[in-house]
Amino acid sequence: MTVSTPLPTGYLLASSPNFLRALKVAAENADDVDRAGRFPSEAIQALKEAAAFGCYVPAEYDGMGVSFQHLAELTFEIARRCSASGMIFAMHQIQVGSIVHHLNAQTWFENYLRRVAGEQRLIASATSEVGVGGDLRRSIAAVEPVDGSGGLVRFEKQAPTISYGGHADDLLTTLRRHSEAEGSDQVLVLTHKEQMEMKQTSQWDTLGMRGTCSPGFVVQATCSAEQVMRVPFSTTAAETVVPFSHILWSHVWLGIATDAFERAQNFIRAQARQSPGSTPPAALRLSELSTHMSQFRAFVKAATAEYITLREDDPKQLSTIGYAVRINNLKIAASEAAAEAAQGALRVCGIAGYRNGTPYSVGRHLRDSLSAGLMIANDRIHSTNATLLLVYRDSK
Repeated sequence: MTVSTPLPTGYLLASSPNFLRALKVAAENADDVDRAGRFPSEAIQALKEAAAFGCYVPAEYDGMGVSFQHLAELTFEIARRCSASGMIFAMHQIQVGSIVHHLNAQTWFENYLRRVAGEQRLIASATSEVGVGGDLRRSIAAVEPVDGSGGLVRFEKQAPTISYGGHADDLLTTLRRHSEAEGSDQVLVLTHKEQMEMKQTSQWDTLGMRGTCSPGFVVQATCSAEQVMRVPFSTTAAETVVPFSHILWSHVWLGIATDAFERAQNFIRAQARQSPGSTPPAALRLSELSTHMSQFRAFVKAATAEYITLREDDPKQLSTIGYAVRINNLKIAASEAAAEAAQGALRVCGIAGYRNGTPYSVGRHLRDSLSAGLMIANDRIHSTNATLLLVYRDSK
């Protein structure tokens, strides 16, 4: 008797009718989301109906418990259809991973994960802050006790951007542990929409990634002290936030580049059908782009595999200088590779790619890919690496 091995939940989700429908919905609405600069509500709702927003929640908390490898692949598939939907999915999963990996036996957060899985709650993050110059590891706003409240805390934070902040159910915010703490002594606080007052301070009318809807907000919130994560943010950032961000973002950018490449390939095939027996002149550029895409896929795959191995075998390595340099290098390389791929597709498709509304249009892909170098600016990451390399010999 042959006993079949159950398929991993990641495969089951990726092939489920609801998830496949969500991909179709994302693709159908991507151009309108970009053109109108609006939240991709249809795709996000379809992903919720596929239970995708709770997929990384472990089974013991009623989630699917998909692996990180599958999570990255799901991100890639969504981003191929709609960049904004892929980025929103990725950023939500960064918050879920931060909670899953650093629960520290906090009952409130265990119950919250059950709500994420059951209610498909969408989590945004407020890590940027006016006055810290884009430094993720430093905060000005602090957690403060509410006198005589019996365990309530409050905060006020001015964030220059909160991606999809106006559409999220919950917000995970970086803050100083208390009003006397150093700027680097940070914690994460999870608040629900009904516990917050969010005053929008800017507009989101951008060149690309328009559907992420990421204006600035002043956030005021009051919540239970149980909603403050005990694990220091420095640990969460090193072990989860930074690698999750750079790897999942890289899969978003790879998805954008892959769709652009496929449009270029379809353009060359269409030209070849019009002139049987001859190779279109731009086919050489397509070959060059194919080489670039192979390299792009390879270093994203390698970085993903390294993170999975270290996470499972030796998590302390995730906090080393060497790993910090390597994961930073991934972000820089992937962000540059995505823009180069979109430009390469435009060179192949020419005016057909430059025009909007053709099967070969890559204007949206090019504009969205240009955001990659700005999501934690590459110059800032180069500066960080330059400092790290003063004390680390990069031989790996």
